[in-house]
Amino acid sequence: MTTPGTGPAALPSAPDDAGLICAYLFDGSDGSGAARAVDAAEAAPWLAGDTSPSTFLWLHFNLNHTQAERWMRRHAGLSDAFYETLKDGSHSTRIEREDDVLIAVVNDVHFDFGFEPSDIATLWASVGPRLVVTARTQPLRTVDALRTAVRNGQSPRSSVALLEQLMRTQADGLVDIVRGVTTRIDGVEDELLSGRLDHKRARLGVLRRLLVRLQRLLAPEPAALFRLLQHPPAWMAEDDVQELRGATEEFSVVLRDMQGLQERIKLLQEEIAASVNEDNGRSLFVLTVVTVLALPINILAGLFGMNVGGIPLADHPHGFWIVVTIVLGFTVVAAWLALRRKDG
Repeated sequence: MTTPGTGPAALPSAPDDAGLICAYLFDGSDGSGAARAVDAAEAAPWLAGDTSPSTFLWLHFNLNHTQAERWMRRHAGLSDAFYETLKDGSHSTRIEREDDVLIAVVNDVHFDFGFEPSDIATLWASVGPRLVVTARTQPLRTVDALRTAVRNGQSPRSSVALLEQLMRTQADGLVDIVRGVTTRIDGVEDELLSGRLDHKRARLGVLRRLLVRLQRLLAPEPAALFRLLQHPPAWMAEDDVQELRGATEEFSVVLRDMQGLQERIKLLQEEIAASVNEDNGRSLFVLTVVTVLALPINILAGLFGMNVGGIPLADHPHGFWIVVTIVLGFTVVAAWLALRRKDG
């Protein structure tokens, strides 16, 4: 185990003990917020003892572990509102103040995000002055990036700064998603302009559903934070409040970019639909012309093939050519009428 002065590269990851994915103890006495990785055996006595006002602990749990919630109830001393939030099944983004603790429900994308609407999961968080607890059921990209930043020495100075860093990391992840979606839209648009659309155009619908779901799940987050920042808890420093407000504004900008992408996809879908309708209309017209041109010969073939007495030109030496001439005449007239109707 390393000490705060050993260096960020030497920080180990905590073992998966009682569902604990990782745990870091931050010391902000010198303003650096140096982090030290701990495990469940070290975290439990720290939570039970008298803690220094300059230190705080971050615990990150895997809720799929059967012992995770039991360990939290036994050692973490979290409010009942946090456990109610875990059990109510609601994935709507919100941040609420429960006494002097912040209870947050944050939506994020999976670690192996593949631009599918189903690649979105929920992170539950409880943020207090000395303890931050986060929990999830599936690996999330934002939390993994935050863990990497902490291991690399980018340690927050307070629990609110950790929340702010989580939000900025989440915003950075959304920026990557927006760039990825933009690249895919550019590819579809290039194919549309060059007339080489294929089955990939169906990806527009998937991308739009992804953006709509992200927008629906994440849009309440900035509003909830702004309401909270109007009346923050007394233990939140003014600097932390300002930085959290700045992170919220950045998050709002990303959401507006996502909304713009939705409009762009909608316009592309409408243009593609118009192009498909035009192609269908052209194909239908060709089929109609072919049917009209074949109509005279089909009618005459039906009449002359009835094998009844009195068929005209049956004994005429040039009867075949007379019938061919009649068919050609009717075919030319039918083609003229069909083309005239198209031009009209």
